[in-house]
Amino acid sequence: MTLLVLGILLWWGAHLFKRVAPGIREKLGPKGKGIVAVALVLSIVLMVLGYRSAESFDLALYPPFLQHINNLLVLIALYFTSPGPSKGAIFYKMRHPMLFGFALWAVAHLLVNWDPASFVLFGGLLAWALVEMVVINRAEPNWTPKPKGSIKKDAMFFAISILLLAVIGFIHGLVGPSPFPGG
Repeated sequence: MTLLVLGILLWWGAHLFKRVAPGIREKLGPKGKGIVAVALVLSIVLMVLGYRSAESFDLALYPPFLQHINNLLVLIALYFTSPGPSKGAIFYKMRHPMLFGFALWAVAHLLVNWDPASFVLFGGLLAWALVEMVVINRAEPNWTPKPKGSIKKDAMFFAISILLLAVIGFIHGLVGPSPFPGG
């Protein structure tokens, strides 16, 4: 579990670095982006290794209908992490669609993973997304939404999200449990 926690802490640190230590980040210049990118890749590697090596036991069994809710929430999360909300007509006034989608993805995974490692992983990432929204809002209080897009853009990105859910679900089933009922 140590690697998992280190990975989550590194994820938090890499993302919050710009806001917590703006002077240091500015002094690094363009190479700072590379440092943050390497830290993020390393954090993902640590989280994957830590999660896969953690002792796994379910604290309880979740009701099977939660798998359907999980899949629906992941579909919606995929839409929010796409350019759809900022280019469409429905959610264009939303300030943090990607972070909201990320948080929704974490909640969806908490619904169907009732083991300590999942609580640490998805709970830690959920907390990060929520904290990140607050930190950004405080650092940049003046925000103006982009111009309103079209419903066609919303529909296009939602259709792409459905396709992505199928592809990601298939790959998820190859490397771990299938997210689809009966899979």
